[in-house]
Amino acid sequence: MAAKRVAQKAVDWAAFAERVPPNQKVQFNALKGKSDAIKAKFMMTPEKPPAIDWAFYKNKVPVAGLVDKFQKQFESFKVPYPTESVTPMIANQEKQMDKQASDFKVESDKRVAKYEQEIAKLNSMIPFEEMTKEEFVEYFPESVDYIKKYPYWPHKPIWEQKA
Repeated sequence: MAAKRVAQKAVDWAAFAERVPPNQKVQFNALKGKSDAIKAKFMMTPEKPPAIDWAFYKNKVPVAGLVDKFQKQFESFKVPYPTESVTPMIANQEKQMDKQASDFKVESDKRVAKYEQEIAKLNSMIPFEEMTKEEFVEYFPESVDYIKKYPYWPHKPIWEQKA
């Protein structure tokens, strides 16, 4: 029956539903409804089409040999079934995406470690209220040019500050 044809292509709707964001539940339910309707229509069709009663047509068609010719052509005609060639490409893309994800994770871990070091540095320094200019320059050496150019606070003009 048609169930044999569909059994290999079943969708795990429960697992799919877990991954759907709450704001897209309506679209997900619409997709599932359409899928179920198409599957129900597909399951109603027989796996093999009904056989043609060639004897009935031979008795009804007055032209001799016409039904035999049609029967011969019908039986010799084979519908080519397309070969599946996309799975290797998908598997290759999956490997590439896994590699990209793992590379991104490694780079993200490096950034996280760097930012944790910066946080530790900021947490370990004395409060800004108690800091002298020399200590400020020691902690933030990139600010030396601005302090020399603009000796009064703020050491950077408002029009040069990023919003």
